[in-house]
Amino acid sequence: MNMKPVRKRHVVVAAFAVLIAVVVASLPGGAQQRGEWPGITGGDTSTRYTPLDQINASNFNQVKVAWEWRGEVPPGVELGDINARSLPIYVDGMLLTTSGPRRTVVSMDPTTGKTLWTYQEPETPRHAYSMRSNHGKGVAYARINGRGVVFMTSPGFFLHALDAKTGQPIEGWGQAVPVRGFPKTGTVDMLKDLIADWGPWVDAKLPYDAANGLPLSLGYITTSSPPIVVNDVLIVGNSAEQGYNQTRIENVPGDILGYDAKTGKFLWKFHVIPRPGEFGHETWENDAWKWTGDISSWAPMSADPARGLVYLPTNGATIDYFGGFRPGDNLFSTSVIALDVKTGKRVWHQQLVKHDIWNYDTPTAPVLLDVTVNGRRIPGLFQITKQSWVYSYNRHTGEPIWPIVDRPAPQSLVPGERLSKTQPHVTHPAPYDLQGRTEAHLVDYTPEIRKLALERAQKLDLLAPLFAPPTHRGNKEGKGPANICPGGGGGANITGPPAADPQTGVIFIASTSGCSPTLLAPAAERDNDKMTGKTLAAWITSRGEKPAAPPSANDPLVGFPDIFKGPLGRITAIDMNTGNHLWVTPHGDTDAKAQAAFRANPLLKDVKNLDTNWGRRGTAALGASSTLLFTAGQTADGQNNLFAIDKKTGKRVGALPISRAGGYGLMSYLHNGKQYIVIPQNGGYAAVALP
Repeated sequence: MNMKPVRKRHVVVAAFAVLIAVVVASLPGGAQQRGEWPGITGGDTSTRYTPLDQINASNFNQVKVAWEWRGEVPPGVELGDINARSLPIYVDGMLLTTSGPRRTVVSMDPTTGKTLWTYQEPETPRHAYSMRSNHGKGVAYARINGRGVVFMTSPGFFLHALDAKTGQPIEGWGQAVPVRGFPKTGTVDMLKDLIADWGPWVDAKLPYDAANGLPLSLGYITTSSPPIVVNDVLIVGNSAEQGYNQTRIENVPGDILGYDAKTGKFLWKFHVIPRPGEFGHETWENDAWKWTGDISSWAPMSADPARGLVYLPTNGATIDYFGGFRPGDNLFSTSVIALDVKTGKRVWHQQLVKHDIWNYDTPTAPVLLDVTVNGRRIPGLFQITKQSWVYSYNRHTGEPIWPIVDRPAPQSLVPGERLSKTQPHVTHPAPYDLQGRTEAHLVDYTPEIRKLALERAQKLDLLAPLFAPPTHRGNKEGKGPANICPGGGGGANITGPPAADPQTGVIFIASTSGCSPTLLAPAAERDNDKMTGKTLAAWITSRGEKPAAPPSANDPLVGFPDIFKGPLGRITAIDMNTGNHLWVTPHGDTDAKAQAAFRANPLLKDVKNLDTNWGRRGTAALGASSTLLFTAGQTADGQNNLFAIDKKTGKRVGALPISRAGGYGLMSYLHNGKQYIVIPQNGGYAAVALP
């Protein structure tokens, strides 16, 4: 067989891919344009985009699974349960990731997926407590003095620097940690730097214990996302125990830390809860700044190295659904913050939600795109949120691209709670999913169907505005759980972060239409001795109390996926040059039996062209290339697939069956002239490529 023509074609394809990378290298996120994937979000700009087009609409249906990784590690290394929260990076010909609750660093062969080396931090009590241990999203990478270095932050709140080729700790980096089993070099104990000048720790006058960390009565901190390296500065975020589980009002603030990437030397700290004399301190009343915690940047960060800025998305303060003990707007909770990477000083900020008691933590990395708005080129920052808004800013100045206005907000009936009188509202683009629940959202295939849907919504008290506050048990108004919409799961969420095309300025957003029925109860009902802090809150979320279910027997709306309009899971494309929605398509396909039951409802007998596909609840793993949008999802028969979607129309142009559901996000890389797409899955990864 003469293989020369085939080989020649492969060479041409590879050369063309390189040419594309050169042409678009001037776009934001140039490092990823070489066929690499240098960060878990695709690069500094967090677009989850590759310019590669070797896999395209004309050949997607020829793509096959190239390799699968199911936690194959050397003897003596135990990964534990592997969830779909992590994503590899691809740099300098290496595929690197973390896996399992031990946050094990793994180097894999990019062609076969075979494990090349692993690194595990020794277990400590600090690690064992972490509720985020299996949420490690990956690693960071930089070239230091010509050597590739992998950076990992652990559940125990340690920072490690490893040789990318061998997995060995970097010599002369950081300091020795006085804990048995830790390497003598290559590690930083970040907890020491975090609490060194923190009042409750200073006042406690306790000896520092590197193995056990903070007493739980003072607080606890861990990590979730990897750090980011910007101009040789390593910026580290963090996370705390889930706010919906907290019962006590004290915790440690999630201050942002900066380190010298070359040496591990501590450089600066940004106080996410402003101290006296600092900007925003007046937004904390009742001296709550002294002991309130959280406000971490647990989602990934983005950066503009040319401006020397890093962008932090933050979550709310201690306890998600009650903040009566922390009156005020509570800067810098639920915000986007731009810091100078050299000094750690605030350059600008925008608070998205004041005094957050809705679990509206900012769940995704800001997307950086240069866009042209009304003829003016703007360096944009676009924050995707649980609220189903895209908050749009000039990333250099923090000025909104389109007006964001304060509007009156509902007030709380919960004793001791005092909410902000107004909340910021995005005026453009329009929301990409339902906000609140109004009569306009009700299904209206016919007047009779709308009437029945309205009756059910009123009976179950489902109609509610955006920012509807939680109710409390025993309230004199007789109200049941508040219908918070979107709920704590979004809108958009960390499990389905957005993708974007830097060439066109279009963002693709996965979202889900869901609510969180929320009723508060006394904190003592759920408190235990494993909680952080020492002072019980008056109220926390109750468990097991939900609105009365509608009758199922003889229900006239039997088979309806919801009484509110769908899709329940969707992908929306928005042109950020104009703020206009381009298209909306369901995320995956509704189960075939559910579609048939919906279609069979007698009330729909005369409805023509009925679309029975409401998509799937939950958010979709997304990744964009120069030609396609890729997403993981299920077809109506329940088969897991990798879908290819036309970016201009939203139409599905291909589907590849895969063994397990995909989660979190997708990544792509070019290795030895071949493009691969990697799908994270519970239990490992699957990579696909052309044969």
